[in-house]
Amino acid sequence: MERESLVLVEVEDRIATLTLNRPEARNALSRALMHALWDAFVAAGSDSAVDVVILTGSDPAFCAGVDLKEAAGEAPPSAEPRDVGHGPERDTNGLFRFFPVIEKPVIGAINGVAVTGGVEIALQCTFLVASERARFADTHARLGVMPGGGITVLMAQSLGLRRAIELSLTGNFLTADAALRYGFVNHVVPHEELLPFTRRLAGDISNNDQPSVRRLLQHYRQMVNAATLDEAHLMEGYMAEMWQPGMSQVGERRAAVTARGRSQTS
Repeated sequence: MERESLVLVEVEDRIATLTLNRPEARNALSRALMHALWDAFVAAGSDSAVDVVILTGSDPAFCAGVDLKEAAGEAPPSAEPRDVGHGPERDTNGLFRFFPVIEKPVIGAINGVAVTGGVEIALQCTFLVASERARFADTHARLGVMPGGGITVLMAQSLGLRRAIELSLTGNFLTADAALRYGFVNHVVPHEELLPFTRRLAGDISNNDQPSVRRLLQHYRQMVNAATLDEAHLMEGYMAEMWQPGMSQVGERRAAVTARGRSQTS
């Protein structure tokens, strides 16, 4: 890893850990940092040695959102704009993506405050693990701008509509413990345990059959768009019937699956 990099990249045991690295600016999203993040995800997505991606920030913050000085023209642009398809951009569904959709799970390891655009980056991860120091806030209304990175959709989906509205309209912070109670994050752990704990979860995913992991992840993404419960069930049934490996791999994997299950339930 190189300390001067805006995004630190470490690949070990088939897990890529990407770290936002502007700690002096609380990892605020300059254009250069967003480009570096996009490139790191493209590389991890295409790397055959990577099964799972972890996204975190250099302490003390996860991400303070878009660099407002640069966005307001008070600081010069940190990088030149990029062509469509080569950097952060609005998807065909209208969502502004800070990093591209890849076929691998992305676990957000939230090490500190995540504000506005930082919350949107967290929401674009597959699921979240939070340090006890994590805090979440949507300050769009305080700034007088409108969100475009998924807060009004993805936060409502995670927290429930009324809680999401309250957070957006007040700009108040949500603690890590409250985020856990409301289902916004999957786990809250002591700060020093954040990355070890998240890497263990990533290892659990990496130890599974990767074609199955990626097909399931794709299915969950599709299921979110299902209009009705029946449509969702139909999509799952279609996936099961069309899954090419079928039961052919069960025999060779059965012993390992059984042993792991026993170790986790004993």
